[in-house]
Amino acid sequence: MTGMTDLDGRFAGRVAIVTGGALGIGGGTARKLASQGASVLVADVNDEAADANVAGITANGGTARAIHTDVGSHDDIKTMIDTAVSNWGRLDILVQNAYDGGRRVQGSAIEVAEEDWDHGMGLLTKALYLGAKYSVPEMQKTGGGSIVNLASVHGFLMAPRKLVYEAGKAAVIGMTKQMAIDFGPLGIRVNCILPGHIVTEKSQTATWDRTPGGLEFFEQQYPVRRTGVPEDIANAISFLCSDDASFITGHPLAVDGGLTIQLQEDLGVALGKYARENEFEMPY
Repeated sequence: MTGMTDLDGRFAGRVAIVTGGALGIGGGTARKLASQGASVLVADVNDEAADANVAGITANGGTARAIHTDVGSHDDIKTMIDTAVSNWGRLDILVQNAYDGGRRVQGSAIEVAEEDWDHGMGLLTKALYLGAKYSVPEMQKTGGGSIVNLASVHGFLMAPRKLVYEAGKAAVIGMTKQMAIDFGPLGIRVNCILPGHIVTEKSQTATWDRTPGGLEFFEQQYPVRRTGVPEDIANAISFLCSDDASFITGHPLAVDGGLTIQLQEDLGVALGKYARENEFEMPY
């Protein structure tokens, strides 16, 4: 677990919820916001990891607590919002990050089962709608707030046989813009982040530790010649939630090391050249 920086007070007195806040992007975001003075509710289905993240935050001087939350459950989402308000008296920031990566369905429209479509859309879109439904009235009571939805570079650029994920992440971008229009007059800004490939605790263990040289090859796709880490996304979320971003709303911010600015045909040639020169068998 990356250590927190000294408390800097940017979000002193404010209350934040981070869904999927135990590990990965959510875990890093919870630590970042807490390090800047926010009281953070870490909402996750992984109770053990959520408790560990909270313990790390409090050991470093931050304020946090964990709550078991399945964002596929209407009742869990409402309880999450109510818990933050009952504990700290207000709600200022909602980071909607949670998704069941273990059930990322592959397939085209003729391959995907209807129940998998419903499950995926429930987590990718309905959960965000419900999060806004219950958080906005609480933010309005204190004069405003900030919602950050996690989309993806997959919301801009599609990949074969990923209908559910690509459609869901594209919808997040549209929902973010719509929410920004609807809630801006209430003092609530809504933005979304489009991460590139982020190396999390899970992906490091499940993929890169088992593929020698694979991550180095993957990094060649990025103009900055590295993939991301959770702190890269947490830093962007912190900025969007801060007063420094008070004139930014409805914006899909790509935090992707330049991945989406490239001509794909040129990138393919470059990757092929790299693979040949390094005698590396391309993984796809």
